[in-house]
Amino acid sequence: MTATAKRFQPPRVDFAKFKPQHFGWQLDGKVATVTLNRPERKNPLTLESYAELRDTFRDLTYADGVKTVVITGAGGNFCSGGDVHEIIGPLVEMQRKDDMAGLLAFTRMTGDLVKAMRACPQPIVAAIDGVCAGAGAILAMASDLRFGTAQSKVAFLFVRVGLAGADMGACNMLPRIIGAGRAAELLYTGRAMDGAEAERWGFYNRLCEPSAVLVEAQAMAKSLADGPTFAHAMTKTCIHQEWNMGIDDAIEAEAQAQAICMQTKDYERAYEAFVNKKKPVFEGN
Repeated sequence: MTATAKRFQPPRVDFAKFKPQHFGWQLDGKVATVTLNRPERKNPLTLESYAELRDTFRDLTYADGVKTVVITGAGGNFCSGGDVHEIIGPLVEMQRKDDMAGLLAFTRMTGDLVKAMRACPQPIVAAIDGVCAGAGAILAMASDLRFGTAQSKVAFLFVRVGLAGADMGACNMLPRIIGAGRAAELLYTGRAMDGAEAERWGFYNRLCEPSAVLVEAQAMAKSLADGPTFAHAMTKTCIHQEWNMGIDDAIEAEAQAQAICMQTKDYERAYEAFVNKKKPVFEGN
């Protein structure tokens, strides 16, 4: 990178030394694991953890050493949603005070977390066991891949607290993952899917044993991190951007994306490995 280019780079977080205050963080090689770690409450989110997660995924855009991310929960549960006392209680007080500006600031902040997850170049693999409800189900939905367990329970339960199913992009993203009719059922009723149904409907990519779900998610993340990570980032970008395109625009966007990937050294490495009957070793450039 030239000196001029460096001037325009945003400040970078040293993720090797990163110590977040509101969730766990582990960096193993090129794979980062985010652990929601309030197991005594089934790992609910707070205003602070929402904001710190949002900022972390934003900063990951500039993290050259982190190639994939796993998100999981401690103590046999993924995430029970927003903390009743630390989030829902204060929001009810805002409602009583007719503080529409405060309510909108909160809902925009939570949506910004999903935007950050979709915008960061790293594929995100969710490892889900136990309770995965409300905002927890949204975090799973916003991930690129989802590994779950048979006994896990996924519920978009906003309707059960008098809210719309339209939360943090659910009405846009969930129908694309499992289909409009199935998404409508979950968002209207707030009922839970068990693991078998979640896999059958396409929400889960894979069912695992509880003792293995995190290990298998991390293994997938490592496999992706060892692959052509520039190309993976391009794939994630195209999946996200092409939701708003017609087929002709999508084909042209992919033609441009693929031509860019053809300029990478990884493309050349793959060819040379094939010629020499070896397994390619990708370096992400």
